[in-house]
Amino acid sequence: MIPALMPNYNRADLAFERGEGAWVWTTDGRRFLDFGSGIATSSIGHGHPHLVKAIAEQAARVMHVSNLYRVPQAETLAARHVAHSFADSVLFCNSGAEANEGMVKAVRKYQAENGHPERYRMICFEGAFHGRTLAMIAATGNAKYLEGFGPPVDGFDHVPFGDMNAVRAAIGPQTAGIMIEPVQGEGGVRPADLRFLRELRTACDEFGLLLALDEVQTGMGRSGKLWAHQWAGIEPDVMSSAKGIGGGFPLGAVLAKEHVAKHLKPGTHGHTYGGNPLACAAGNAVLDVVLAEGFLDGVDRVARKLWFGLEALAHRHPSVIEGVRGAGLLLGIKLVPQVTNGDAQSAAAAEGLLTVAAGMNVLRVAPPLIIGDAEVDAALEMLDRTMRRLTPSTAKVAAK
Repeated sequence: MIPALMPNYNRADLAFERGEGAWVWTTDGRRFLDFGSGIATSSIGHGHPHLVKAIAEQAARVMHVSNLYRVPQAETLAARHVAHSFADSVLFCNSGAEANEGMVKAVRKYQAENGHPERYRMICFEGAFHGRTLAMIAATGNAKYLEGFGPPVDGFDHVPFGDMNAVRAAIGPQTAGIMIEPVQGEGGVRPADLRFLRELRTACDEFGLLLALDEVQTGMGRSGKLWAHQWAGIEPDVMSSAKGIGGGFPLGAVLAKEHVAKHLKPGTHGHTYGGNPLACAAGNAVLDVVLAEGFLDGVDRVARKLWFGLEALAHRHPSVIEGVRGAGLLLGIKLVPQVTNGDAQSAAAAEGLLTVAAGMNVLRVAPPLIIGDAEVDAALEMLDRTMRRLTPSTAKVAAK
């Protein structure tokens, strides 16, 4: 008999009842170091007092009124995002998939309103992940996600990640824009070369296309800058964000320059819950923490420590680890074909460390941004024991 809770997830047999910082405790009293952050979402950790206080106080006042009325909390949050990004205007929604849907609609609407309704196609990249709606599984292009849902939504062309020649070859009279994650998370924690991002910006300017960045996973400080594209010194025309911007509370956003945002007029797009007082109170609390002086510098410093630690781990365990990839606190351990990322994820959990599997047989490491040296050291020790569970280390092999 099917369970009451629909079984569309492969859930580990772990149930968490509380968390503090980067640690969580199960209902049976076990403690885990959370280096998955709810898939890069619990950006300022668990039980952060400022976030908890903001949510509790707002919930006691008013949680939801709909977008039929002004929402001062959303107005404040939007103004802060505008002040700290390329954007001139922000639309709030509930999730990353919704943000990406809104972003694609904004690109298409821009082209239509500027005399090019035939321009509706987006160039996307192999290995991408943009969400689970019908349009976003088409944008993702992964056959596994498309199977069983009928003809894919039209309008998405896929080229190899990082191949500028393929991008230029794919641009045609119906192309509206280019959509890319600065770091492919689900697709294997693959960072785009910064030069490639700059070349995409140039190509968009050359052909009258819009550059649409999916920063659902990379944004809100995870790369060591507020937005990952800032490392390349470019600005998109429109960008999606979600996950970390609410610190665990459902919140998504489409950030856009004026020439794009002005075409999303009343009736063109909307959300019942999007940008409600409670979600935006959470978003403002997260920004309070992330924008505090020295916070992002601290993320960058601890991320570099974790990177070098993972590189050393790979050196000690070459029979398990092929390499390390990623950016900031979105890192991936590429495993040899003989070891699956599922096995590694289970072995890490057995050592008390939560991680997330990603494509291309990668074990994803995405801890809360509030971690320090102690959490990095603990995680590296757990990962070392994890790799020893999977295969003997080089030192042990040599000793034999």
